[in-house]
Amino acid sequence: MKNVFIISGPSGSGQDSIIENLALELPLKRVITTTTRPKRSTESEGNPYHFVSLETFDAMRQENLFLECAQTYNGEWYGVTKKELLETTSNHKIVIWKVDHKGVAKIKSLFPEIIAFFIEVPPEILRKRLEARDNPSSAYLEDRMRYTEDWQVNRHLYDYCIKNENGKLKEAVHQIKEIIQKNLS
Repeated sequence: MKNVFIISGPSGSGQDSIIENLALELPLKRVITTTTRPKRSTESEGNPYHFVSLETFDAMRQENLFLECAQTYNGEWYGVTKKELLETTSNHKIVIWKVDHKGVAKIKSLFPEIIAFFIEVPPEILRKRLEARDNPSSAYLEDRMRYTEDWQVNRHLYDYCIKNENGKLKEAVHQIKEIIQKNLS
């Protein structure tokens, strides 16, 4: 699993932007997570998730098809199947796995050699980024900010902490790219 790297951080930290920019510079493949959350209008099956019903997800859990899965702050389930990881890692040189801190704990217990990056953003910037999204209710915003505290408590799970402050995306991407290249050589 030396070719697998985890990108992890709270909503608004810029995980997807970092992954998209890394893909412009490195030949990477993203592990596709299965979720019970509804598909957004800008999404399609396999981009960025495999979308299934709660009943299907539960059946998959009962059949022990997931390598890791967890319910998140929004009540939805997310998980990566053993098959998805096997296919992705066997066919690609660099594999990026986006997962929350619960997933990182499980993955690191199974594969301690996998490098995990924590994407950190100062709370005041994170709040502004979340406020700029879809005009969220104050209850939604407070839930997200409370969930962000869980990430901070679990920082010890990560190998690297990368800051992604406003206007510094390229620097964050560059730091991650250098670490990936160093670990592949």
